[in-house]
Amino acid sequence: MTESNSARPTGKLTAVKGMNDVLPPQSATVEWLEATVRHLFARYAYRNIRTPIVERTPLFIRGLGEVTDIVEKEMYCFEDRLNGDPLTLRPEATAGVVRSALEHNLLYDGGKRLYYMGPMFRHERPQKGRYRQFDQIGAEALGFAGADVDAELILMAHALWQAIGLNDVRLELNSLGQPDERRQHRQALIAHFEAHQDLLDEDARRRLYSNPLRILDTKNPLMQDLVNAAPKLLDYLGESSLQHFNTLKAMLDANGVAYTVNPRLVRGMDYYNLTVFEFVTDRLGAQGTVCAGGRYDYLFEQLGGKASPAVGWALGVDRVLELVRANPPELTEPHLDAYAIVTDVTAMPRVLAALQVLRSAGLCIQTQASAQGEMPSMKSQFKRADISGARFALIFGADELAAGQVTVKPLRDAGASQFSWSLSDLPTLAANLQSKS
Repeated sequence: MTESNSARPTGKLTAVKGMNDVLPPQSATVEWLEATVRHLFARYAYRNIRTPIVERTPLFIRGLGEVTDIVEKEMYCFEDRLNGDPLTLRPEATAGVVRSALEHNLLYDGGKRLYYMGPMFRHERPQKGRYRQFDQIGAEALGFAGADVDAELILMAHALWQAIGLNDVRLELNSLGQPDERRQHRQALIAHFEAHQDLLDEDARRRLYSNPLRILDTKNPLMQDLVNAAPKLLDYLGESSLQHFNTLKAMLDANGVAYTVNPRLVRGMDYYNLTVFEFVTDRLGAQGTVCAGGRYDYLFEQLGGKASPAVGWALGVDRVLELVRANPPELTEPHLDAYAIVTDVTAMPRVLAALQVLRSAGLCIQTQASAQGEMPSMKSQFKRADISGARFALIFGADELAAGQVTVKPLRDAGASQFSWSLSDLPTLAANLQSKS
């Protein structure tokens, strides 16, 4: 399709609202968090899975529920131009992970512990800690029914807060029981709210018969007393559901993990059953949930597969970084060993070949780029070398190259002398310079 000239933007192009650039040095903190997560998850035997950013829209309608906020209001949906398929930028990752597990028969030989990192998309009103494109890190344990795996995931999140220095994140727990228990509770909820319809806001009235459980999650201060007085799902749980919940709590108690049972905690997706939990903080205002998850034993069936138990959580990277900034990690800039100074642009093929040998041997080297087919003056290049923080300058001048050598000039040790080195023995030069670090 050819775009007409009149449709082309003529002003300065900027990022889409709610979709932000991450620039150095802030990007280093993101890399640090991701590296910490990878190291921690490896200790719990979780392995990485990567699913597409774009999925078929029915995956989320069937997986998350038609009357959830995400499906009703927040998804970025469009049609494939080639075949008209309804597609959606993923608003969350769990449905895609389960779809992948079904499609590739991942559970053929038993349960799998998986984790993911990547961008999600929701059409929301951008605000601090809540963006239209946002990164999530999540863990999913597929094929495990016991409360011990619920506890394992919560303990893993708790260990992450310790690893990154967060000490003001608290855990809230609830159990949503099983579908038949929720149906009984649902009828009691409807009766309760029907008796007080004059106190319901527009959103609650809309949800009253389609998804009354979500009314409990309202943030409307005028409805808090009504919601607090509503029937509690915990009172409708059967023996098996209570045992699962009590076993989880006992395991957390044994590991010294504090928690609060919050009977109003319901989460925003329809696929949850039994355990649900959130790690929350008071430091992010209205966006106080840092990490959340729960058990979703029926999602495999909802997506057309064989029944399989599962549990998982996801954290919002932006929100975690907001908390980390109050006590930032000590990160060092990339260590630059040498700065290459070149006098003649025609020598660059030979110089770049030498630098590749040095880099392959482990050195971090920056080069001075040419401008309009010429190299900057030596004075300018030495100034750049000094600003770069490099420990050495590697001088590839005409005389050096004619002799098959490079001159090495120390930049941080005023008492050290420069020396020449043969280009035929660059690995030894790399080892020599590394020994001086």
